Amino acid sequence: MFSHILIPTDGSRASEKAVRAGLDFARETGAKVTAYYAVSPRSHRVYGEGYQFPSGGDAGKEFARRAQKADAKYMLKIARAARDAGVAFDSVISESSPAKGIVEAAKRRDCDIIFMGTRALGGVSKLVRGSVTDQVLRGSKIPVLVYRD
Repeated sequence: MFSHILIPTDGSRASEKAVRAGLDFARETGAKVTAYYAVSPRSHRVYGEGYQFPSGGDAGKEFARRAQKADAKYMLKIARAARDAGVAFDSVISESSPAKGIVEAAKRRDCDIIFMGTRALGGVSKLVRGSVTDQVLRGSKIPVLVYRD
């Protein structure tokens, strides 16, 4: 029924549970998986207590390098879990807002379903921007399976 599943992740514990469930789903259906991770666009300036410095130059490059290394390390962890589950795996990391990036990655990679976790987002944050899951549900042209632990 499904041959290519996009599994977005944000690195949280809830997301890790959804990744494991998504890999199980892929194994059971014989689908391949593409994991997706959105890197928030980086600020042009870094601020601290009483000072600021431009994100360019050595400090900005070092920050970007460390962030990319952390992102790649997390995707490697998912790749190992996919290998252990016997699931074909690929990954995408892009600089984008999460919901927009998820929908675009699914489209570009010809995925036929998005398997994503959700967690309770409440208060003003949900009223102002809604959850990423809500935004993906509204923006996706393909089915979205929402995993809730």
